[in-house]
Amino acid sequence: MFRQTLLWTSCAALLVAPAAGAQAQSKAASKAAATSSSKLGANVESRTFKNGLKVIVWPDHDIPNVALYNWFRVGSRNEYPGITGLSHFFEHMMFNGAKKFGPGEFDRVMEANGGSNNAFTSEDVTVYMDWFPRSALDVIFQLEADRLQHLAFDPKIIESERGVVYSERRSSVDNNNMGALAEQVQATAFVAHPYQFPVIGWPSDIESWRMEDLQRYFKTYYAPNNGTLVVTGAVTPAEVFALVEKYLEPIPSQPAPEPVRTQEPVQQGERRVVVKKVSQSPLLQLAYHGLSAKDPDAEALTLLLSVLGEGDSSRLHRRLVEEERVALRATTMFTGGFDPSLVWVTADLPPGGDLSRVEALLTEELARVAKDGITDAELRKARNITLANFWRSLETNNGRGYALGSNETFRGDFRQLFDAPARYERVTREDVRKVAARIFATERRTVGWLVPGEAPAATPAAHKEATR
Repeated sequence: MFRQTLLWTSCAALLVAPAAGAQAQSKAASKAAATSSSKLGANVESRTFKNGLKVIVWPDHDIPNVALYNWFRVGSRNEYPGITGLSHFFEHMMFNGAKKFGPGEFDRVMEANGGSNNAFTSEDVTVYMDWFPRSALDVIFQLEADRLQHLAFDPKIIESERGVVYSERRSSVDNNNMGALAEQVQATAFVAHPYQFPVIGWPSDIESWRMEDLQRYFKTYYAPNNGTLVVTGAVTPAEVFALVEKYLEPIPSQPAPEPVRTQEPVQQGERRVVVKKVSQSPLLQLAYHGLSAKDPDAEALTLLLSVLGEGDSSRLHRRLVEEERVALRATTMFTGGFDPSLVWVTADLPPGGDLSRVEALLTEELARVAKDGITDAELRKARNITLANFWRSLETNNGRGYALGSNETFRGDFRQLFDAPARYERVTREDVRKVAARIFATERRTVGWLVPGEAPAATPAAHKEATR
């Protein structure tokens, strides 16, 4: 439910000079950042093929390894009642056999060639990752082409994976107090937009997906014109493009998916959710309507949340954990997507903790930063942390693949990645204060309490889930 912040919202270790001469030094740092970033992306090449597939290649021959990221613009945002959870379901199905490589063969062949893989699904995207030695480049493209063009829809495998997803839902939501509360808060915060749907899917939908639902969904969203392929590491653009022409370009494009037209109406009053579950400790979650990835305030919001919730010296940790000693942990979370998503402020309380007291303290701190802003020292620290994370992420093929793909997908151009350091250098204290005032309005938030309680009496439906 709580996704890690996208890599393009983190930036790198340019030294930001303290105090004296700050304005002149900030301008110098911005110029240095722009120069460094332009050099960084100088050898990145891209090409869009006849079937609409866009391919981005970042060569780096320091080690003989390669990372491949295949981004598809499909997530729970593209679902509707009756088929929620399908995006995540295909994350599982894509490893379960096709025409040339049958059940279990994708992983077996990948591992036999020294590679490994993974995937993730969010509200906005489903992404598949392969990591492998350069020597396996051709076979990896064969594996990817086979499952994209000839994915098997075997009824037995579908039912098996349905059970796996159901089990995953129980572990991540039904039997996870933080996940259970967050699901209810998110479903309450959005009344119109499909961001209200859990990525894992609602239980009744998981049970009732039909074969025609799966086939239609796959054909619509796993078309090459709905994806972006990123390859980084010990390759040349020419050889990657040649492999795409051989294995992926023959896959036909499809009509563009219907756009998500629904916009969430402005919230006009605070909403509250109380979940009672067996638990040793209470939980508090505040969810504010936030920004999209392309919003001009995205960088200022990232720095604001760093000041509030990143590390033991952050404002919320000092106030709630060290000074008042009313919470065990206080965090902030935000991931920009295609549409404005939620900004989360959360607190884990000790057994017997006072939810009203902690909520009042959090509200006070958020109102204070919206009114008074942050200090110069806090801005320098947040910027340094963010920039350090940025450059650190780009030291690996994996980090580069993620960063290029997220910028291309969410910001519309992978080149936006290389402008990120300069964007963070331009953020001022007033920018941070303004975004705090924009976001932290009580009438635009949903408050979630998890209150420890006794286990409910078993119902037939609950018994069915438990024994599935």
